[in-house]
Amino acid sequence: METSPETGAAAGLGPAGPTTWPLWQRLLFRFVFVYLLLQIAPWNWFARLPGLFFVPRYWYRVTDWAVQTSNRHLFHVRDTLVPTNGSGDTSWAWTELWLYLSVALIACIVWSAIDRRKIAYPRLGYWLRTITRYYIATFALSYGIIKLFLLQMPFPALSQLATPLGDLLPMRLSWLFIGYSGQYQFFSGLMETTAGLLLLYRPTVTLGLFAAAGAFLNVLMINLSYDVPVKLFAGHLFLACIVLLLWDSRRLFTLFVRNRPMPGTGAYEPYFTKRWLRYAALAVKLVLIWYILIQPFRNGWRTYQSVANQPAAEPFRAGVYDVRTFVVAGDTLPARDPSRWNDLIIDNAGSGSVGTSDTLFWQRYGRGYFRYRANKDERTAVLWKSFFRTGTPLDSTYLFTARYEMPDTNTIRFWTTIRGDSVFVEMARTDRHFQLAERQFHWLSEYNR
Repeated sequence: METSPETGAAAGLGPAGPTTWPLWQRLLFRFVFVYLLLQIAPWNWFARLPGLFFVPRYWYRVTDWAVQTSNRHLFHVRDTLVPTNGSGDTSWAWTELWLYLSVALIACIVWSAIDRRKIAYPRLGYWLRTITRYYIATFALSYGIIKLFLLQMPFPALSQLATPLGDLLPMRLSWLFIGYSGQYQFFSGLMETTAGLLLLYRPTVTLGLFAAAGAFLNVLMINLSYDVPVKLFAGHLFLACIVLLLWDSRRLFTLFVRNRPMPGTGAYEPYFTKRWLRYAALAVKLVLIWYILIQPFRNGWRTYQSVANQPAAEPFRAGVYDVRTFVVAGDTLPARDPSRWNDLIIDNAGSGSVGTSDTLFWQRYGRGYFRYRANKDERTAVLWKSFFRTGTPLDSTYLFTARYEMPDTNTIRFWTTIRGDSVFVEMARTDRHFQLAERQFHWLSEYNR
């Protein structure tokens, strides 16, 4: 057995720690080391460097092959795996989780058999801490900054305000709940951003971990309570915080529970004996700060400016339009006909929804959504099916081109052809009022609302 292990002090990684790790700690470290590296995949961070853009692509190909193969022969999560999309909890993602856990367990057993004489892993411990720390900081800043600009959960659109509460799924309810209050969303983003900033400065890493753990626990509970399909990812962010905090559990227990003084940790303080290594470490850190802090902030500000300066809807005014007349192939459809349009909502200069169950439109929460582009000179409007993910239209299926006229600013008449039948629609803009859109706040409230 080794008699002079490479402890933190000997390796220049901080204050001297125990000369020998207990067996349970070595076993747990080997398992966690492999599992977190697979989940974080830090090699993909280098994809932004010149000539290394291909790394994530090949890593995903290898991972996808391993996930698909292990599912066919071992896990059988689903016959056909659905890859991650807007949901991070797909059958592919769950198979990946079981695969990584299995690989980590097997690697731990093999590693323990081969390296049973090793009594501590201070150097590997330092690198695992550092990689995990920047992993947490990256997403704390990413999600925090977009919330600071109120971009992750926008204020409910008119189409959403017109949707009956009982028709909403729990996830959408939680999204609208946060999006309604700009102050709450900004506060949430401020907490996450603060945690990320604290993690970038070594003396405040522990405080940053506490802040990040609190922020991500809140996110995880929302995801679990409202069935938001990002449970696995939120759970991994919270788990990463807990791993690093538990690593310092003895010191933190003595300080916070036993109320006794303890020296600060030096686990995040590498000591490089060569000058070029110090400069290289500084350069890498500056590059990381650019990509995970400065660039997201710049992009967030630009997006915020574009949203704030969004042009007004024209030639159709934004609002709720009641359908007065709906004629198909010469027949006027009654109000209760399932294929009839009950109302039409113009949300902004490019999108809207129809109160109908017609699957011609993208159906969501009892409404059919569409995107449109109007040509004022020709008095025509082209409509496409509307399916968005994080602001990007995924379904650009052409629906129809309608000829329109506007006798006044509150009336729209459409002539078009749908499924081979001529269609005429006359709509009138209403003064529909949504109290939720008032953003009410009262310091003094004489009764419960």
